[in-house]
Order: sequence, then C-alpha cells, then structure tokens
Amino acid sequence: MTKQQNNPLHGLTLQTILETLEKQLGFEKMGQEVKINCFTKDPSIKSSLKFLRKTPWAREKVEQLYLTTVHNSSNDAPEQSIEKFVWPDLTKNTPNNDS
Repeated sequence: MTKQQNNPLHGLTLQTILETLEKQLGFEKMGQEVKINCFTKDPSIKSSLKFLRKTPWAREKVEQLYLTTVHNSSNDAPEQSIEKFVWPDLTKNTPNNDS
C-alpha cells in the first residue's frame, strides 16, 4: 500500500465528506455551490451518496467544495507554537569506563 501524503482526501469516505459539508453549510448552500438536484430537491445523505457514486463529475465538484470550504478553513487556523522534541544526549554526564 502506498502512502498518499499529498492527497488531502485520503482516508475520507464520500459519506464523511457529505456529512461534514451538510453540518457546516447545509443542503441549501451546497445546492447553490454545486448545482445538482440531489442537493436542491428533497435532499438527503442517502440520495446524494447514490447519485455521487454513479456520477464522477458531480463527485469531483463536491470534493472540490469540501477542499475549498472545510479543508482550507482548518488550515487557516493559527498554528500553536510547538517545540521540537530533542532526544537527550545520554553520553554526557556518564562515567567514562576507559580512565
């Protein structure tokens, strides 16, 4: 199995993407951004999943919407200052057996 370090969608299911977008934007806003009927006419996660799994162009647009809204907003959060861990030097302060 190869790692996909540069793929921000790696490990995310379509259902997770839809549920996250629905919580953050709601179906109305999703329908404005991506003009597909599964978001505008009687929307549900189940019907959206069924349509998007069969329609690659629509799935691609939804994934782009996720990347531009959810993923980018999490990257805009201020980074906390985290000190880099440095292993202690165990060779110092130990008795030298050679002397």
